[in-house]
Amino acid sequence: MSMPMTLAFCYLALLWLRESITLSDLLQFVSELQLPYINAFQYFPEEMKLYGPDIRIFQVQSIPSYDEIQRKMRQLAEFLDMPQFPEITEKCFLHPNLLCIKYLLAANLPESMHIWTQRLVKKMGIGEVNYLTFHPLSRGAKSINYEIQAAAVIVITLKLLFVLDDKHEWLLSDRAEELNKQNHEGIKHFRFSKWYKVMKSCLDESEKKADEQKARYLWKCEKPLFSIKNQAVVHKRKRIIHSLTKQFVKLTSQPAFEKREPSSFCFIGKQSSLERQSFHEDSLVGYDNEKSEKIVNVNQRYWLTCLKICNEKSCRHLTKTEMKYFPGSYRFVLNLFSFLLGVEFSSLYNEVCQLEHKLFDMPETLKTGKLDRKLK
Repeated sequence: MSMPMTLAFCYLALLWLRESITLSDLLQFVSELQLPYINAFQYFPEEMKLYGPDIRIFQVQSIPSYDEIQRKMRQLAEFLDMPQFPEITEKCFLHPNLLCIKYLLAANLPESMHIWTQRLVKKMGIGEVNYLTFHPLSRGAKSINYEIQAAAVIVITLKLLFVLDDKHEWLLSDRAEELNKQNHEGIKHFRFSKWYKVMKSCLDESEKKADEQKARYLWKCEKPLFSIKNQAVVHKRKRIIHSLTKQFVKLTSQPAFEKREPSSFCFIGKQSSLERQSFHEDSLVGYDNEKSEKIVNVNQRYWLTCLKICNEKSCRHLTKTEMKYFPGSYRFVLNLFSFLLGVEFSSLYNEVCQLEHKLFDMPETLKTGKLDRKLK
């Protein structure tokens, strides 16, 4: 057993119970010290002593990644010979329709965009019970990255509406501004350019704050983890660390770590500023060409992120050098949701590629060469 495996066991239990806490939420609570993971031994009773190899288990020096916990969770489920998990239905919190609502609110996007995400989920078939339910013992079983999948649906929706090619989203924003000026019915049309400006500032500030808090992690707490032989050495090191920490706090005039109430929303600290510039009530009426259940792109200029899905075993996925070739607005949207979920940029990018191939039936589309027909 190890500390990452303990997290995998917790996530396995949450998934079995179909709780609303996702893996991203679990890792966020760990990073915010809401869960005893870093220096967990400080919560042990006084009479509990650790010796030998057991000491290394609790000497945590990093927080595991999303992919690592997912991989360990699958291994644990197979090792325990667990049967089919309870079904993920439309009423479950892990269903993409409900998760899309959650992340639309977290990203400060219009609530009416949920109509589009529902259409996409239905068209791609990713809301079906058989697709969402985890089967550990079935051949070729794969666990679903529920929150990453929901975020990818929102990204594709934004591409359908605004193209995200550093050109048409700004032209559509100008059009929406003109409609707002001529509007006499009190309808506020969504402007991507204004949303981009607000959320870019919020994201930059939140990323900076997150980096500062990570730098202030106290990997060694006041209660030492030691064997009897090196007790004097550990006490001396503890005094030095405590003295240096105290001096740095005085220089920065900031606490060693700012702890807030548990929340799955990364921008909860910015709630007051976002409420003044909320886009939840904005309308998308001007972007819909027909009032039907068909998905219709407003300008028929949708571009594919990739034409071929990479092999997970041999491909190194997306590198940072390749990110610069993406349009700036598309790169920002991926960065925003990657930060909200606490996952790597490449993880969300690969999920978007997977869903685009489902949406447009890429093998057939590449044969005919007609992508626009698949949009309808």
